[in-house]
Amino acid sequence: MLNFYSAQPSLPMSLHQTKNWNVFDPAPVSFLDSVPEHPLLVQVLYNRGLRTAEEVTAFLSRTDAVKENPYRLRDMTEAVIRIVRAIEKGEVICVYGDFDADGVSATALLVNALQAAGGRVGPYIPDRVDEGYGLNLDAIERIATQAALIITVDCGIRSVAEVGRAVALGVDVIITDHHTVGPILPPALAVINPRRKDCPSRFERLAGVGVAYRLAQAVLRAVAQHKWSRISPDQAAEIEQSLLDLVALGTVADMMPLLAENRTLVAHGLAQMNQTQRPGLAALLQHADLRPGSVDTNMISFRLAPRINAAGRLSHAKLAYRLLRTHDPVEAYTLTQELEALNQERQRLTQEAQTVAEEQVVTQSAADDPLLVVASPQFRSGIVGLVAGKLVERFYRPAIVIEQGEDECRGSARSIAELDISAAFDEVSHLLVRHGGHKRAAGFTVTTGRLHEFKAALREVAARELSRHGELRPNLAVDAIVPCEALNWALQEQFGRLEPTGHENPLPLLLSRRVRVREARTVGDGRHLRLVVDAGANTPVFDAVAFHQGHRRDHVQEGALIDVVYHLEANEWQGRRRLQLNVQDMRTHMQE
Repeated sequence: MLNFYSAQPSLPMSLHQTKNWNVFDPAPVSFLDSVPEHPLLVQVLYNRGLRTAEEVTAFLSRTDAVKENPYRLRDMTEAVIRIVRAIEKGEVICVYGDFDADGVSATALLVNALQAAGGRVGPYIPDRVDEGYGLNLDAIERIATQAALIITVDCGIRSVAEVGRAVALGVDVIITDHHTVGPILPPALAVINPRRKDCPSRFERLAGVGVAYRLAQAVLRAVAQHKWSRISPDQAAEIEQSLLDLVALGTVADMMPLLAENRTLVAHGLAQMNQTQRPGLAALLQHADLRPGSVDTNMISFRLAPRINAAGRLSHAKLAYRLLRTHDPVEAYTLTQELEALNQERQRLTQEAQTVAEEQVVTQSAADDPLLVVASPQFRSGIVGLVAGKLVERFYRPAIVIEQGEDECRGSARSIAELDISAAFDEVSHLLVRHGGHKRAAGFTVTTGRLHEFKAALREVAARELSRHGELRPNLAVDAIVPCEALNWALQEQFGRLEPTGHENPLPLLLSRRVRVREARTVGDGRHLRLVVDAGANTPVFDAVAFHQGHRRDHVQEGALIDVVYHLEANEWQGRRRLQLNVQDMRTHMQE
């Protein structure tokens, strides 16, 4: 990829880019010729990793991942046999979940499916503050007095001791998870995780709810084949379809890549959600000012997921679980009001903690610190991950935010592309009580007595890994250089075929050079910048919006020529529909 970021001569009032602009290399002519589609669309698909005409066809036709064979996942056979036996014998099954939107969706999904199949099943979601993430020994002891089988969703892959205790108490355990696999697998009857190195699944990046869905599919189909079953094969298929809205909710909320299986599952799930029969989701849409038919991945990310997550962050995730499971519209309305209040409180606490965290960074961190670490007894464990994410956005450094307790500290980390934070935690795991997560996001618990040692050790790991890179700066992966006058509705319709877009399948990012600024003004109390631009005389005129860039207004002069990196989008306002540039970065145009 070409890097367009370079030192530029200092010009009075000039506009400098704030990020690296990395433009993808052009796709080979042979590839472009082999795919009878719009060349820019083909270029974008090449940038997403597609290399054959067959892959392009499968992507654009959304090959039906709902019909994917669930038995491609390792240990699925063992899990299904045990669950079917439990259903047939009337044994009590506990679905053990997590308190985030993925975990809550997965818990609701699997309880729904197993109950529909005739199972005696109940949920267990740990309290974020009192119990923390994952299996814990006290919960295992309580569950063992009632259940013969525990099935985890979105957790458990590193719970070796806890699973061992359950087995010792005579309880069978089935793990379903999607987090990074540790050095030792838990001694469970079955461990279903697409990230297992010995897993033959063709796609390893399902969400926790995606893995739970595959298990639900396999169980429903297996149960439907038995004479004693209360459901037929056709009914099993209908139940599978009805669960897809929960798959979409959890997958998008957990920021899993919208590629391959995930993309198709989410596409089906969005269709299901936009005609939802769940009173809880219907009430949630209403409170989020969304009408059926308008829900897309952005709406899940920014309106639905925060409300679902608010329960586990500040109260108990069972509120969100009950909302997704209820059949009573009155209860759904009441629960949604509770979630709305919690979400507003979450916003307030996050802003307060962010202010404290940024002050700590500014006063206690050097400019070249490889890792930002802030800690306070006042931080709430439910919002430390959000604050860490805000620090990464502002400073572009891996960030750890810690709720400091008397005996133990709980923290959350958010990272940048240059540092695998989960692997970094693995290197210092001897200092931790527990940890888990992904490359860019992870959580941990450390005893307060070892906090200083842990911070020092992790900083060493971060310094070593980040020293392999140059200046740390956010990157924009630009799909193509496009003249402004080439933008039109036909191109926008082609880009629409990439939907559903999201993590790792983003909206196309374009670069237009020598764009003329006709008008420039701030909006939103000065926080945002709104422009009117064109490519010169007798060329189309476009609106442009640069969110959170209002501070750059004095550097954008009317009549100036600029280079702009943006997403092309449709903007609807008061019945008018116009193309708009959603500006990600810009700079004064430089002659080449």
